[in-house]
Amino acid sequence: MMDKLEKVLMPLADILTKNRVLIAIRDGFLITTPLLIVGSIFLLFANFPIPGWEDFWTGILGTDWAGWFTAVSRASFNCTGLLTALGTGYAMAREFGGDKIQGAAVAMVAFFIMMPTSHLGSDADGNLVEGVTVSGLSFDYIGPNGIFMALIAAILGVWLFCYAYKKGWTIKMPAGVPPAVTDSFAALVPSGIVMAAAFLIRILFSFTEFGYVQDFVVAVLQTPLSGLGDTLGANALYTFMCSFLWFFGINGPAVCNSVYFIGNVLTAEQQIAFMAGEPLPYIFTNPFSNFFTNFGGGGSTLGLVILMCTVCKSQRIKQLGRLSIVPGFFGINEPIIFGLPVVLNPIIIIPFMLCPLLNLILSYFATVWEIIPRTTGVNLPWTTPIGFSGWLSTGSWTASVWQLFLLALNMALYFPFIKTLDRKYLEDEANAEANAGEEEEISFDDLDLDDL
Repeated sequence: MMDKLEKVLMPLADILTKNRVLIAIRDGFLITTPLLIVGSIFLLFANFPIPGWEDFWTGILGTDWAGWFTAVSRASFNCTGLLTALGTGYAMAREFGGDKIQGAAVAMVAFFIMMPTSHLGSDADGNLVEGVTVSGLSFDYIGPNGIFMALIAAILGVWLFCYAYKKGWTIKMPAGVPPAVTDSFAALVPSGIVMAAAFLIRILFSFTEFGYVQDFVVAVLQTPLSGLGDTLGANALYTFMCSFLWFFGINGPAVCNSVYFIGNVLTAEQQIAFMAGEPLPYIFTNPFSNFFTNFGGGGSTLGLVILMCTVCKSQRIKQLGRLSIVPGFFGINEPIIFGLPVVLNPIIIIPFMLCPLLNLILSYFATVWEIIPRTTGVNLPWTTPIGFSGWLSTGSWTASVWQLFLLALNMALYFPFIKTLDRKYLEDEANAEANAGEEEEISFDDLDLDDL
């Protein structure tokens, strides 16, 4: 059975991890991640979950101090669509052999061409005024609502750009012209083709009820997928597949994140709602997945590592546990995955798959029943330790207590399985020690060179 599954899963995982478009989508989000994390730090400082924090800084910096910090976070959160276009365009050009900077620029321009640039003006109270138009880019289009449109513009635009470039539809400059000028003219025709295509698409959609491609994508694609992505069933399937693939030595999140990126959209929209002081719309954001599903890495192995260090007697397991305990607190568990191992281990894979699912389901209902608050969308590094991550991602210490409760449940679930493995390894070590003195010694006393 396992051989058959491996024959099916390994080629599928190989296809997904080597697909250039999926790699570009994954890396495009990774390119924007540092900016979002830094923006989250500023947002977190402006809304740090300690009583009296705001009054303390108001007394030192004045009443407008929070606006200074939210200006930084707004520059990243409200531009997630634009950042996605740039990052994905850059990664697409890299994967398809084009100029990376040109790819990012073409993706951004195609993104702008297909969105409205004139909007109704507003009065001092923020109310829209009929008949008054303002030229500019709206955060409604370059923010979280623009992520899917940005992906489409980057993927199709850069693919068309690289196709035209490789076909030789370029202006070739004579020898001796500086390389920067040569590259600029070489990109002229491919860039023109992409811009013309985006222009025609804009015109075609102007004759539809949607008016703009952006509105069509949000209504038909992004909104339904966002609703699906915030369901228990979809996230349970994602969590299960991440753990299941690890059994075969396949990096589950690396594969699944290539096709399941809706969490980035939900997180960005959650951040915008939090900054605006509006009700938080989603449960399954990236911080929820990172900090309430897995503790210590995939399979929620932090509880396993603690047991390895405290209740196990096998020297192999104890030594591995001591080596893995510090990385485990920061979400790094490759030593456990390949050293225990988890890979192709029918004993440990059972709790390895069950613990994340248990955490996910219980945390979902804890959020629905308001035992813990919803995550604010603040993008903390996934290496943030347990306890701190719950507090900082929700603004409440109850979330930290909840994490410790789940960790205790994980330890209880792992206990019988790691003890079974511990007894097996103890027997192996005892047998190895008993056989150590029975090895035949090699002697050269009877060796006669005449026999050669």
